[in-house]
This record gives sequence, C-alpha cells and structure tokens, in this order.
Amino acid sequence: MSRHENSATSRQTAPSPSPSPSPSFADWLAGHAIPLTHLDPEAPLGDLEPLRDLIGEARVVAIGEHSHFIDEFIRLRGRLVRFLVERCGFTVLAFEYGFSEGFLLDAWGRGEGTEDALDAHLAETIPVGVEGPLRWIRRHNETAASPPVHFAGIDIPAAGGSLLPALTPVADYLRQVDPDTLPLARKALRLAATFAAPSAAVAAPAWTRLPATDQDALTATLARLLIRFRAVAPLYVSRGDRHSYDVALHRLEGACRADHGFRAMAGLFAGDGLTADTSARDAYMAESVLWHLERAEPGTRVVLVAHNAHIQRSPISFDGHLTGFPMGQYLSETLGDAYFALGLTSSAGQTAELVRDERARFGFTVEHTALRPPEPTSIEAAFTEAGLGLAVTALNQHEERAPDRIRLQTTFLHTPVLNAFDGILHTPLSTVAADHPEE
Repeated sequence: MSRHENSATSRQTAPSPSPSPSPSFADWLAGHAIPLTHLDPEAPLGDLEPLRDLIGEARVVAIGEHSHFIDEFIRLRGRLVRFLVERCGFTVLAFEYGFSEGFLLDAWGRGEGTEDALDAHLAETIPVGVEGPLRWIRRHNETAASPPVHFAGIDIPAAGGSLLPALTPVADYLRQVDPDTLPLARKALRLAATFAAPSAAVAAPAWTRLPATDQDALTATLARLLIRFRAVAPLYVSRGDRHSYDVALHRLEGACRADHGFRAMAGLFAGDGLTADTSARDAYMAESVLWHLERAEPGTRVVLVAHNAHIQRSPISFDGHLTGFPMGQYLSETLGDAYFALGLTSSAGQTAELVRDERARFGFTVEHTALRPPEPTSIEAAFTEAGLGLAVTALNQHEERAPDRIRLQTTFLHTPVLNAFDGILHTPLSTVAADHPEE
C-alpha cells in the first residue's frame, strides 16, 4: 500500500471529533446576567441602568416576588420603583391592593390629608409592602417638577376578605343616581357583612358556614345589580358623569369577582371545583390595570407590583392540574411586548410561610421557614451554578436545559420559566421582614 493510500485509509477510519457540548443555561446566564451592587432603596441607581434596555418600551413593567413579607424583595422593589420613576418616566404605581380602596391611597400620595392619615387607611389591611412605596411617592410628589406619580389599586376588595369596601361606595353612588335600586345594594351589604373580615383567610371559612340560601341570595343580588348597571348606563351617566359611573361599575365587578372567588376556593379545597375556576380574581386584576391605563394620559407607563404567581405570563398548574390563569397572561395577551414581567427570587435563606389559623387577626400566622436548596432544574439552581449573587437578567428562548420551575413560598412551581417571565432578579439570600402580620 502506497503512503498516499495509507493516508487516505487513515482519514476514512479515524473517528470524527466529538461536537462541542452545548452550553448549559447556567453557562448562558453567567455571560448575560447583570450584577447589581445595592439593596438599599436610597442607594445610587447607577447599577440599574442596564434595566432600561431590558424593559425597552414596555408600558407595564411588573415586579414580582416568590413570597410576601421578604425584606430583600421589599428593598429591591423600592429601588426599582425609584429607578423606573426617576430615570424612565413611569407615573403610575399599581399594587396588589384593592381597586376600590386604592383611590384614598392615591389621594394621600398626592398630598391630601396628614402624614398620620395613612396609618388609619392601612390599619385594617394586610401589610403587603404598600406603605414604604406610598410614603416615597408622597415625598417625591412634594418636590418633583414632573407630573405626579399616582397610586392605583387593582385587586378585588380587601383581597377577597370583604365585599364592603366596594359595595359601600356603590350604595353611595346609587343613592345619587338610582335611589329606587338602593334596597338591592343594602341587601347585598347586609349579606356581605355577615362574613366580612380583614383577609380572605378569615372570610372564606366564614362564607362556607353561611346557609346556602344566603350564599345564593348574595350571588343573585350582585348579579341583578351588575346587569342593571350595564343595561341602564346612559341613565346613570346622564344623572351623574362618566367617570363616576366607570368607577362604580368596576367596584361592583370587583364585588362580584370576590363573591365568585368564595365559591371557587370552596370547590378547590373540597376537590370538586371547576377547572381554573380561581382565575376570576386575576382576570379582574388585569382588567383593573387596563382600566387605569386607558384613563391615563397617552404614553403613561405603569409599575405593577404583585406576587410572581400573579405576574407570570403562563398558566398556573399544580401536580399537572390547571389551577388558574394569572393576571400576567391576560396582560400579555392584550399588551404583547408592551408588558414586561420581572420575577424576583432567592436561592437561600428564609421565606415567610403562611400557616392558616382562624384565631389570628388575618387568619394566618407567619412562620420563618428555611428555604430548601434549589431543585436541579430550577432558575435558582442556574443562578447558583453560574456563581451569581445579586443580579438581574433578561430571558430569551435558550432551549438547552431551560429551567422548568421557580420558587413559590416553600415549594417550587413547575412552569416554563422562559415563557413565564421576561426577566429574573435574583438575590442570594432572603429573610423575613420585621413588618408582617402578627398573631
């Protein structure tokens, strides 16, 4: 065999080189995540400047959290709100807080009432981190030359704890424009008062103990009111004004969704609920965001603060069963790329586990619970493997070993993270805030 033939044979029989292994998601993350330097809400904002490119021209930027009552998330939200208002021109802070109750807080944030009045407004509500941002808004509005920052509530009344914050002003409105219908509103108020509480954790069990006749009477009365509100809109507007009608109608919608929520949650816990029946609350929250956006000045941009499970773009499922469609999915379908969902999470530390206890003021106690280590295919595991601490990243459709779960309280929610969120802000450690509901 000639040397040429031998060489050719060698080329034919030699094994081809192995392809380079595809980079893992953690490798991609290490090269794309942006380190942040501060947790302090009052710290300089320079390290957040890359966020400007991440959010682009989004009109609604949602900031989440994997658990309520986490100190690091509260402080990070404060910095993010400052950055989006001071550097990016956002002028509305929408919060996971009652739509009806939010108007009083907006007025306070724009300078009405005394400093101490806020304490009275918040006295009977769960402290979900709204006080700090509101006090900052008031200080900002006192000195800023730019348009004032507005506060916007988006949730059902008392987050499902009571229909009264919505029904009481609806009755006041009917007294002015349709006194003949006032008895219906009074009937709804009387029935709703029998189980009203500071939170859904207290109100929901109380609702289940009502006679079925009372439960049905409340639902029927609310439906009768809502249908009449819509049917005679020209009459109501002619006797008042369009804005007052729109506010009253959306308040009534909130009461109806809250009433539906009691039935949906009862069915869920009993094991015989309808598929995704708990979606009514999130649908209402999305409608509330759009309600405020449609009535704002052209070009208005909104910072939206809520739990990760509310802001994500993809459905919520547990153990393979579809539980609900989140607010973020509705907003994404309506706004497209004008909606940006930024999930907040942590890889270690503590979380605030809510333990049901009807004897407690808000129907639960808060337990300081150690976080489990990140599960292997979680977004938290990717941040840990990448050696990242406090950092933020945009997410793209990186297919190789993409994370399929994210923290939710003490467990992990199985969800396609890259579809659910547009970005993730990660802190290596989380601790329970001192300001949380007491027993």
